[in-house]
Amino acid sequence: MDKKRMNGLHHITAISGPPQANADFFTKVMQQRLVKKTVNFDDPGTYHLYYGNETADPGTILTFFPFVNAGPGRAGPGMASAYAYAVGRGGFDTWMERLALETLDFDGPTERFGSRVIRITDPDGAKVELIEVDGDDGPTLDGFHSVTLQLNDLEPTQRLLTDVMGYDEVAHKTGNGEERLRLQLPGDARGRIVDLMRADVPSIGRQGAGSIHHVAFRALDDEDQLDWRERLLSAGMDVTPVIDRQYFNAIYFREPGGVLFEIATDPPGFTRDEDLAHLGRSLQLPAQYESARDRIEQVLPPLVA
Repeated sequence: MDKKRMNGLHHITAISGPPQANADFFTKVMQQRLVKKTVNFDDPGTYHLYYGNETADPGTILTFFPFVNAGPGRAGPGMASAYAYAVGRGGFDTWMERLALETLDFDGPTERFGSRVIRITDPDGAKVELIEVDGDDGPTLDGFHSVTLQLNDLEPTQRLLTDVMGYDEVAHKTGNGEERLRLQLPGDARGRIVDLMRADVPSIGRQGAGSIHHVAFRALDDEDQLDWRERLLSAGMDVTPVIDRQYFNAIYFREPGGVLFEIATDPPGFTRDEDLAHLGRSLQLPAQYESARDRIEQVLPPLVA
């Protein structure tokens, strides 16, 4: 097959504890917009919350399954262990000053591949990274910089991302108890960087509050997604059929290191059931659950966002 490149990240989905603390942190501290309030398609008694920029663009979307009684999760090999927002040089110091003034703890700044990084802890103990990038865009977080995958062996995942999904290796370093390999797409798409990381200290990951459930890459449309599905099947991946997720179509597979990957389409997007000005205001249900709305609304915990 001819060389084809992925289009960057579409969204990242994580697990949290109670929804109110999650919504308060991401809308007030991280200054993201709640762009969709719906339910977990496999568990309609649980919210599925989507945060993003003002226009809910792919590459800015962070979603959560907030399980009220979730036990603590822990990142480990075979899991995505961190995600990072991009911050222009004009806004990075502003973020540190704001966090300090509001007495919000953060780690750093440290340096990673020549860029400054700070880490904030969310209510479930997960680290949210901010990485400085070129540009003077102010303090607005307008999309992802990267995602980090923790692996026991970097090579099989590297081969998939470079040989099949079109990433280029751009940096590699070892130190401070870890090996880190940076893969990057050309251009300026949001979320065009994937870091592969191997820790020297053995660990066992566990899904739960504060862990990342899966990483979703962008397909521009249904045709693009089907082409990616054929390419992945040809590369030996076990890929699901296309699944309708209301705001995008999705396919899923586990990459060789064990991380759950998704490829999601840009259309139909988040304005299919709410206009742009009112995104996230009301509970939106997929058609199969609309008849049970009263019961679902009674089960879901109160949420003000």
